[in-house]
Parts: sequence; structure tokens; C-alpha cells
Amino acid sequence: MTSTMRAARMHNVGEPMKIEQIPVPVPGPGDVRVAVHAVNIVPNLANILGNWTTWFPLNPLPPLPAVFGLDPAGVVEEVGDGVEGVEVGDRVYVNPGRTCGACRACRNGRIVHCASYAFAGYFGFSATSVRLLDRYQGGLAEKMIAPASALVRIPDSLPFEAAARFGYLGTMYSALRKAAAGPGRSVLINGITGTLGIGAALLAPALGITTLYGTGRDRELLAEIDKLAPGRLRLHSLHDGPVDEWIAAETGGAGVDAYIDALGPGAPHETLQQGVRALARGGIAVNVGAVAGEVPLDLHRMMDMDQIVRGSVWFTPGEGQDMADMAEAGVLDLSPLRHHVFPIDEVNTAINNVGSRHGGFSNFIISPVSGR
Repeated sequence: MTSTMRAARMHNVGEPMKIEQIPVPVPGPGDVRVAVHAVNIVPNLANILGNWTTWFPLNPLPPLPAVFGLDPAGVVEEVGDGVEGVEVGDRVYVNPGRTCGACRACRNGRIVHCASYAFAGYFGFSATSVRLLDRYQGGLAEKMIAPASALVRIPDSLPFEAAARFGYLGTMYSALRKAAAGPGRSVLINGITGTLGIGAALLAPALGITTLYGTGRDRELLAEIDKLAPGRLRLHSLHDGPVDEWIAAETGGAGVDAYIDALGPGAPHETLQQGVRALARGGIAVNVGAVAGEVPLDLHRMMDMDQIVRGSVWFTPGEGQDMADMAEAGVLDLSPLRHHVFPIDEVNTAINNVGSRHGGFSNFIISPVSGR
């Protein structure tokens, strides 16, 4: 008799997920099965699932009905053939990035550039992503399968709920690395109070960032952010004037070495443009936010200033392991996150309530494991 498990599946875009009994997945060669203890509900999930074609018209969904759930953490319970270095009982975060493993980018180690790159439990980036989306479902189920190469081992000291936040935290970590953030470097984060932005404040001590500038609208949230990295942060409300003018005053006109845009959906172009204008000579701008559409930039000025503007999508399992190691060493403190935990039966309630979150501090979690 086939074993079954409980899972939340979406049958049609715009409709609530249904809690169903489906077969327990069997790990193939190179795969593992994980008992899921926590899944992060990302803030944009309600928008995407409710009106998919508006948000990502060119990105394919997994074949429906499908199990979503982007950021799972749990315990390895079965190891497939050919898997080395992973044991039953390992506590893990499962990076949702899926790759073909055979294209030129994969063979060169540039896995995020895979021609079939996909986010298991979310969406793909090309037509060929669909095969990976169909094979590897998301984490809103009691169990899931994933390639062993996608696992990040997490220490006993790190709760599953905090590990399930690695997706947005890792996105910021990868952006900071691309911006060469570290000792002696000044970094500006637009949207530091949001789910992406708060990661920079949490990571700043671990990376040795000398000065971290951050912007947001909510002054109360900015005051809470200020407590996360005492002595390192310089914060500014967008209600108090343009970002570039503030940075010019703070730096004596020199500008910042790096700028990361983490603004949310619907943010105006002007705020991003102000961040780019705040860059110093040789500065690097990295976009991980949701500002949409064609954004005019003064490319001639950027050429004269020898500046770089680039995008950054997600992060690698290796970068995820960096963060787990930082947490184990005590230099990455995720205790300020406020976990709101729901059983899988209340997944639709959690998705609908994520809009009421307390800035980036709120962490909405589904716990699929029975009895939790």
C-alpha cells in the first residue's frame, strides 16, 4: 500500500490551497527525503498566487495541482542511491534552487545561471524549468524530496523556524558579497526595515561592515533596526528627504562604496535612482528588490565614475552553509525575528495575514509536521 502524507496544494491560481492526502515522495538517485518542520511564507506569495500573470508573466508555474513552499527546513529521513556525506537525522535547510546539472553554466559552477533554473515550490525562469518544478515540489507538505546538493546543514542551536528564513537572508548575503561588503566599506540599503533589508542589519556584524546606512519610511521600525548592530548603523526615514542628499551630507559628498536596493513591490523608481546617485567613485549597486519596469539611469555619469549596476538572484547552497556556520559561531544572531507559527491546516490564513507583518521582524511559518 502506498504511504500518504498531508500537503497543501494549489489547484488553480487565485483559489485557496487545499489540504490533501498525497503519496509520500520517493527519493531518486542523488536525492534525499526531508521531514519538513518549518516553511517560511514569503511576503509576496499572496500576490503571486492570487494574480500570477501580473507579477511574473514570463515565468512558468509548476504543473497544477502543485505543492508550493519556498523555504523549508527539517530533518533528513531517507537518503537515495549515490548520496554521499548526508545522513538520516541531519538537520537541514533546503535551498529551493534547482538546476539541470548539465548545461555549460552548471558545468562551470555557475548554478544560478543554469538555463533551466527554478525555485522548487515557487516558479521557474524558463520553459525548460517546468521539468524540475514537476520533479521537485515545495515544502508545504509533511515530507519533500530534494537533491542532496541543495542541503544546508544547520546547527542544533538554530531553530527550524529561523532556518526557514534563510531564503531572504541568503538573498541579502549574496548581494552583500557581490558588493564586496566588509571592513572599511560603507554600504547603503534602501528598504532596511523590510524582510530583505533587515538581513543586512543582522549580517553586518558577521561581515565586519564598518558603516551600514539604511532607509525606510516607518520611524518606529527604524528605531528597532538601530538596536540590531549598535555603532554600525546610520538610518534615515524617506519622509526626511532624498536618499542621495542624505548620503552626501553623511559622507562629505564622497558617497558610499556599495548600494543594495531591497525595496518592495510598488516602490517608486526615484528612490532606487537616488541610491545609485549616492554611490562613490568605483561604487557597486546591486538590485535584489521588486522595483518594476524600465528605470532610467545616467549611464554616462556611471561610466565617468567607473561604477557597476547589477542584479542578484537568490543564493547558492554554499552561501547558505556560510550563514549556518555564522549562526553556529554566534556571529549571526537571528533571535530578533518574531516567529508566527501556523499548522498546515491554516496555510491560507497565514498567507492572507502576512501583509500584517511587523516589518522585516515578522517571520510567518507553516509547521507541516504532525503534533507541532
